[in-house]
Amino acid sequence: MIQEPLAYRMRPRVLSEIVGQQHLVGEGKIIARMLTAKRHYSMILYGPPGIGKTSIASAISSCAECAFRQLNAAINTKKDLQAVVDEAHFSGKIVLLLDEIHRLDKTKQDFLLPHLESGKIILIGATTQNPYLAIQPAMRSRMQIFEVFPLTEEEIKQAIKTALSDQERGLGSYNVKLSPEALQCLIQAANGDLRSALNGLEIATLSTSPNSQDEIVISLEAMKESIQRKSFAYDKDGDMHYDLISALQKSIRGSDVDAALHYAARLIEAGDLSILMRRLLVSAYEDVGLANPSAVERTVLGIQTAEKLGLPEARIPLSNVIIDLSLSPKSNSAYLAIDQALLDVRKGKGGKIPSHIRDAHYQGAKELGRGLSYQYPHDYQDAWIDQEYLPETLQGVEYYKAKQTGKYEQALALRRQQLKKWKKKTD
Repeated sequence: MIQEPLAYRMRPRVLSEIVGQQHLVGEGKIIARMLTAKRHYSMILYGPPGIGKTSIASAISSCAECAFRQLNAAINTKKDLQAVVDEAHFSGKIVLLLDEIHRLDKTKQDFLLPHLESGKIILIGATTQNPYLAIQPAMRSRMQIFEVFPLTEEEIKQAIKTALSDQERGLGSYNVKLSPEALQCLIQAANGDLRSALNGLEIATLSTSPNSQDEIVISLEAMKESIQRKSFAYDKDGDMHYDLISALQKSIRGSDVDAALHYAARLIEAGDLSILMRRLLVSAYEDVGLANPSAVERTVLGIQTAEKLGLPEARIPLSNVIIDLSLSPKSNSAYLAIDQALLDVRKGKGGKIPSHIRDAHYQGAKELGRGLSYQYPHDYQDAWIDQEYLPETLQGVEYYKAKQTGKYEQALALRRQQLKKWKKKTD
């Protein structure tokens, strides 16, 4: 008889056995309160794999004293859903865990909706995608949405110790001796994924021969050989992608160089070099801008160098860029100025371009009054002469408001103040 994997055997039977997610299943928390009140609502559990979504669904079915079924929205058919519905009508109620619920097509969704409303099916949708972006409103409106999080190192450690001591479902009968170094290696490799940790522990246990005292001693080296390097959880088209690039730019904007390097490293590890370079260019012009134009120029050069090098060497010029941008003075004045100008245009505040600055390079322009009174600034002292450039309806508007966070922009502000003084003298 083939024995189920350790992670399957150790699946919680009741809510109190769930490791982590105490913000949902802890005493007095929302899911615990639902079960205490015997009110079983359909829900969507959103978060990375291996952190307890199936465990929560299984525990709910146990507390609700009803059958537990598991399907996958991407694989299982409407016929499979029909079988669960038929069983629910016969038995009274079923908890259905639907993996990858974001892949549920409209036909299957329309089929399920009336059964959710009747309460015969307690649907627990599991997804790694942000449900507000990936799941249709009709389904979302009928389900509670709860986010679940990777387990902490302490929670993983406690679950490993429980598995090692459990004689019935765990590895308690194997007399396993896990060195502190091997334990820490397993915890860190799991990266918050309990299923991964238990799988690694089981492989290490079953592949290590007992010593003369009938002990299975798992060393650091044995553990390293038993676990695969934890792959970085990343979906280029998913929620994590947008969270990462947002975190990167906000860290640069907030001058936290270490956080910026961390999020950049995650993008590099995911192999998403193009989005990293694009975001650095945006950040350079949007957040550093006129406060440090030379850093903006170095960003362009660094990215050109990274493009020529490719990975892994590209990480070096990109690291230079990230540190430079993070620790540079910041100014968003140019970004705000163009957005304010765009806002006026979109509100219909364009106005007529003054005749003296309209194009006069064609026959008949003079007859139309184009460019007749235009004064060429370079013919005057300081390359400036007082004349109007904005449409009449916008004269006097100021889109650009200089910041004082960098020497270059301070110089721009002084120049503008001087121009304003000259204009006042001529008015």
